[in-house]
Amino acid sequence: MYAPRFLEQLYRTLYTIRVFETQCIKLYRQGLIVGYFHPYLGEEAIATGVCAALREDDYIISTHRGHGHCIARGGDLKKMVAEVLGREDGYCRGRGGSMHIADVTRGNIGANGIVGGGIPIGVGAALGIRIRGGDQVVAIFFSDGAANNGVFPESLNMAAIWDLPVVFVLENNQYAVASPIEEMTRVTDLYQRGLAYGVPSSPVDGNDVLAVCEKVKEAVATTYRHGGHHVNDPGLYMPKERLEHYKARDPVARGRRYLLEQGHVSEEAILSLEREIDRQMEEAIAFATDSAHPSVEKFLEEVQRS
Repeated sequence: MYAPRFLEQLYRTLYTIRVFETQCIKLYRQGLIVGYFHPYLGEEAIATGVCAALREDDYIISTHRGHGHCIARGGDLKKMVAEVLGREDGYCRGRGGSMHIADVTRGNIGANGIVGGGIPIGVGAALGIRIRGGDQVVAIFFSDGAANNGVFPESLNMAAIWDLPVVFVLENNQYAVASPIEEMTRVTDLYQRGLAYGVPSSPVDGNDVLAVCEKVKEAVATTYRHGGHHVNDPGLYMPKERLEHYKARDPVARGRRYLLEQGHVSEEAILSLEREIDRQMEEAIAFATDSAHPSVEKFLEEVQRS
């Protein structure tokens, strides 16, 4: 059995990610977010479960769909919204935007707009830990699309032969942009690729936050995103029946049910928690929209110094 406080923290994170993504989609529709925005809707249980199992001094590497990872690692909503809006008060002073948020103070080495680009960075960080004699681990989040990038088997092999402290978290949402996994690989159970390199690997229900948390050190998470590849992608290639199947297993709703049934937390208390998070998100949006746009002059100075 899990302690009510632990279940509450899990649900708080799940709900916060859902609210962040939902509200940021609205900000995108208002023209306040420049460039692409890739929602993490439907995948919240993976970031939440993985990060709940990590220590404070562990590290994560994120992806272009990485807002949930940052939040699950304790990210500041105000700084996150400001960064997504490209404002001076953001995590990277508005230089990174949606796909490049980093928070090294919490072990979040950063997101990466290049599919699979974070995998070798994470292995490099793990090698650094080994050289320094530390006992931290690095959780590398990446997608099924990234699993077909050559850098994945190369990094996996290096981590295996040097026995590096890495957890490869394969978020299999079953689409590489619009390409279904069945058309991209003969063996769709992608966790089996780890076994070929002698890396303990197993599948886990990526819609079940407790299952992810329990399996994190050997997890390869299967999930299903709740929409297209990015906000402007209607996802018409996603079969309606399949989408409804996974939405019926909504990770946020399941986390809420765990809190209600196993944590014995009342409906009123959960509603109060949700209202608190909604308010925090409203404050974050107000903070971000009031934040100044980056100065072009300062940006040019930084480029010259680099």
